[in-house]
Amino acid sequence: MTETSKHSRELIAFRIGEQEFCVDIMSVREIRGWTPATVLPQAPAYVRGVINLRGAVLPIVDLAARLGFAPPEPTVRHVIMMAQVGHQVVGLLVDAVSDILSVTDDAIQPTPDVASDMASSFVRGVLAIEGRMISLIALDNVLPTFEPIAA
Repeated sequence: MTETSKHSRELIAFRIGEQEFCVDIMSVREIRGWTPATVLPQAPAYVRGVINLRGAVLPIVDLAARLGFAPPEPTVRHVIMMAQVGHQVVGLLVDAVSDILSVTDDAIQPTPDVASDMASSFVRGVLAIEGRMISLIALDNVLPTFEPIAA
């Protein structure tokens, strides 16, 4: 076993519908209950809008819609994971947070070649843990690339 395969990392697992996904726990700043967002005109369909979090206006990305699933109608059971994505903090709407996983790098299998280019851009790898298949999300590809607006 090489030194890199022994490297352990913690991931936070969450559900979207019947699927389980995870992200690196170090990118998650906080988890909070669903808060209705203020809709932004001309925003992509997967951007629910923005919320005010302690004076900062943050976009809320509906992760189900972004990954190509039917977007849910948020209820009090849904949660928003506030995550650091690049230089921006963004809220990720998910059904529920399910677990904190401690895994080694060699437990993460590569994304299967049969996955579409779109799926491969969002999924960094797959974990098979206790009979569950959990997709590791590449957060840096979740946010839209905003083009600067000329003033």
